[in-house]
Amino acid sequence: MNFDLTEEQQALSELSKQIFEGSSPVDRVEEIETTEDRFDRALWGELANANLLGVAMPEEYGGLGFGVFELALILEQQGRTVAPVPLLPTLVMGALPIVEYGTDEQQSRLLPAISSGKCIVTGAFQEWGANNPLNTSMEAEYSQGKWTLSGTKPAVPAAHIADYILIPAKTGPEDSCLFLVKRESDGMEVTPNITTNRELQAQIDCDTVPAEPLGDPAQGNLSIIWMLERINVATSAIAVGCCAKATELAAEYTSEREQFGRPLSHNQAVTQRAADCYIGTDAMRLVLWQAAWRLDAGYPASEEVRIAKWWASEIGQKVVHDVQHLHGGMGADVDYPVHRYFLWVKQLENFLGGGSSQLAELGSLITTKAKANTFTY
Repeated sequence: MNFDLTEEQQALSELSKQIFEGSSPVDRVEEIETTEDRFDRALWGELANANLLGVAMPEEYGGLGFGVFELALILEQQGRTVAPVPLLPTLVMGALPIVEYGTDEQQSRLLPAISSGKCIVTGAFQEWGANNPLNTSMEAEYSQGKWTLSGTKPAVPAAHIADYILIPAKTGPEDSCLFLVKRESDGMEVTPNITTNRELQAQIDCDTVPAEPLGDPAQGNLSIIWMLERINVATSAIAVGCCAKATELAAEYTSEREQFGRPLSHNQAVTQRAADCYIGTDAMRLVLWQAAWRLDAGYPASEEVRIAKWWASEIGQKVVHDVQHLHGGMGADVDYPVHRYFLWVKQLENFLGGGSSQLAELGSLITTKAKANTFTY
């Protein structure tokens, strides 16, 4: 079998790499980190002009008509430069569910604006405490033909610059639904906070805020599960990019840095540790591609998604830890760029559940499957 990327996929990867590396060098990232909104609008405009913001949207709405796999290729390139743009919130938490579940009116209203860079959408999927997105703290109420939301949500990425926020909310004792809410709605309060990787995420507080269901409210929990799988794949893709670039930086540094009259890379222990970083990153990419391909092909992918997120969480964190150590004192110097990859992977690790929670969910899935395949005579 041929596991090479197609010509279109290769072109997308190369184009996105060219844009990110050309427009988001280290000094530009440092500059954006000091701004009020921490959003590189110039880079966002370049991505829109190249139509990369529409990569996973239908062509009829100005997109390229690709899927999760191609979107993951672009997110990997973002991870390589740790570029401060809301690709994960807008393209994954926003555009994908609108494409899949939105009404014709919602799609025609929002998708062209997203692909052109004029509309930013994010999702409020993280939760308080155990961080179970299926047990949402937001309540929805239907009265006089209108829906309203009440409650709070923590750590909503890019909420301070979003035009719309996609929020899962309870519609009954055991039912939930995805709702679209305008950020500037009456009763909505957005409080940004600086996070581990220096981006801004916000706590949102809703007091009977007007909301519109995304598509048919009867889709309920299934649409939320569908969404969470794609978010986990997307965070894994960014982590792969972070680890790949961090490993390259370690290889360059240890080849140039001399100790006792020879490069650090001539020491066997250093070489072995760097090789572990390379192998770990390659394995992360392999399980990521497997999960993304299965999602696009319509195959069951619950186990593969959790495997990909586990590798991104556990092995990704090991890779960036090793890279920090291989840089010695320079790894702890915040004027040197390598520390950003450590911070980004740490934040991605815990987004919607780290390695331990992924293993717990994976074990539950395997147990359920085993019981289903057990026959009683």
